[in-house]
This record gives sequence, C-alpha cells and structure tokens, in this order.
Amino acid sequence: MTQSITITTPDDWHLHFRDDAMLQETVPATARCFRRAIAMPNLVPPVVNTQMAMAYKERIMAARGEFTDFEPLVTLYLTNDTTADDIRSARAAGIVASKLYPAGATTNSDAAVKGIQSLYPVFEAMQKEGMLLLIHGEVTDNHIDIFDREKEFIDRHLNNIVSDFPELKVVFEHITTADAADFVLASSDNVAATITPQHLMLNRNDLLVGGVRPHNYCLPVLKRNTHQQALRKVVQSGSSKFFLGTDSAPHEKHKKESACGCAGCYSAWSAIELYAQVFEELDALDKFEGFASFHGPDFYGLPRNTGHITLKREPWRIPEVIALPTGDSIVPFMAGSQVNWRLAK
Repeated sequence: MTQSITITTPDDWHLHFRDDAMLQETVPATARCFRRAIAMPNLVPPVVNTQMAMAYKERIMAARGEFTDFEPLVTLYLTNDTTADDIRSARAAGIVASKLYPAGATTNSDAAVKGIQSLYPVFEAMQKEGMLLLIHGEVTDNHIDIFDREKEFIDRHLNNIVSDFPELKVVFEHITTADAADFVLASSDNVAATITPQHLMLNRNDLLVGGVRPHNYCLPVLKRNTHQQALRKVVQSGSSKFFLGTDSAPHEKHKKESACGCAGCYSAWSAIELYAQVFEELDALDKFEGFASFHGPDFYGLPRNTGHITLKREPWRIPEVIALPTGDSIVPFMAGSQVNWRLAK
C-alpha cells in the first residue's frame, strides 16, 4: 500500500476567495498546497474591468501570509456592457481569462449576461487576444428542471460557441453530468473542463436523502449517481481535457443553514487530500499528478510549476467548523469526515 505521494505542486483552476476579511481565511487555506489559483470575479460589485481586477489581485496577495510564492490569477466578469476594448486592456495587463455567468446562475450573478449571442463581439476579441473563456454552463429558465440545466446549456449555447469560435479556448467549469463529460471528450483540443471534489465524491442522495444537507448544496447542483460515476471515469482515464478546479466557495454557517440556502462547498482546507482519496479509490494514483498539476497549466499555456508537495498516509478529520476573523464561522466541505491523506509540512 502506497504510504506517500509526491507530485509537482498543483494549481486550483477555479475557486472563490470572496473579499475583505474573508480573504484572511480563504487565501492561506488555498496557498498551503496550491501554487496558483483562478479567482472568480463574482464579488459585490463584480470585477468587470482591468482596474478592478488588478485591485482585487492586490487584496488577495496582501492576505497570503507566509505563502509569499502563491500567485492569484484574476479574471473579468462578463456582462452585456463588456467591450472588445475591455478584453484587450485586460489581456495587456496579464489577465488570462474571463468568466461567463448566465444571469442568476449562481452566487452574485444577477449582473451577468442576458442573451449570450450579444457577447459574440467579445468572444471574437478573446479569440484574437488569446484569452480563455470560462463558462458556468447552465441555463436559468424557471421552467427548466434544475437537474437538466447543464445539458440544456450545451444544447442551446455551448455547441454554438465552440463551433462559431473554433480558436477560442473554453473551459467548461465544474461539470456535473455525463453529458458534459461526453461533450468535452468529443470537442476539439480547445475545449476542456474542471471537476470539483464534491462532484466526484457525492451525488444528489448526499444532498437530499434523510433530510436536506445544506453544506452539500452547490451550483451546479449534485446530480444522480450515474453522472457522478461518469465524472469518476473520465478522471480515472487520465484524459488531459480534465483538470482540478475545486470551486471552493465559502459561506458563513448561518447563511448556509437558513432560508437562503447559499450555494457553495468550502473545500480549500482539504481539497488536495480529498482528490487524492478519490484517485486512490479509483486505483488511479498514477493519473493524479496529471489532473492536479499538468493538464491545467498546459491548457492555459502557462508553465508547469517546478516545486513539489508530498501527501502522507496519515488519517485525520476535517474540522467540524472553522472560525473566521469576523467572529462568524464556516462549516467546511465533508466536515467531521476522516481523510486518509495529509499534506506533509
């Protein structure tokens, strides 16, 4: 039985740090094991231009603490007011990606895109400038079942986007269905996807059976077991089209355990360890480094990291609760559960 795993230092290609005092918790929790992270721009107000993005980057960097080598990769939040000039300005400043949220799809997305075709001039500029398009791929029509919204987005929008902009690099974020996995596999090398720990470890039974479990509620919502198994199969395969993106998304405990039912799983405290556990369960530890450390930077056109981390077989339990500097607290993903791997100091 393998007792330790050493891999090239990984990156997190999709997460939410939030802002202000929350950064004192979320940034070090991520930087403990990841060298870089793509920071989502759905703040209040959203990060819609280069000036706001670079200011946000400075706030993240100020919260790194001892992890001074950690590099946040900030993104632009696309709206119906985004212009090609905004894209060119952002790319010149080193911003590597912009994020498409359909309006109302997730936390703080009310200002997002209504009418995706209206953004085609922006997609054209992104294709020309070499900026990646990151997509939260769900429709938000009230009459579409929440469990079908990812597939509907593929059929209604994503097929057209990748067909109309064949040179645009697209990351289908936090995929949750066999339909999404099949779409990525069938698409060109310019289409890839991130997969979260919760969608590899859980299915909708873990959200609904025995009572609603608010700390397992995320968007896109957990799907049925057959979709979970499809995701596990593609990471087990070692396909370079899939890579690590935690979608770690903190909400205070009282906001998760309320009528609001805020969506998001805060996994930063244990994400790399939980991913290792999944790959071990799949007898695919030989594929772990590719998923965690190589496929993401290769797709983004960025250099692979040169450092390494080591995980040791040392069972431990994820905390039941994490105190925040504000006096509030967060219940982390898989709180109280035993994890078989621990990051070596």
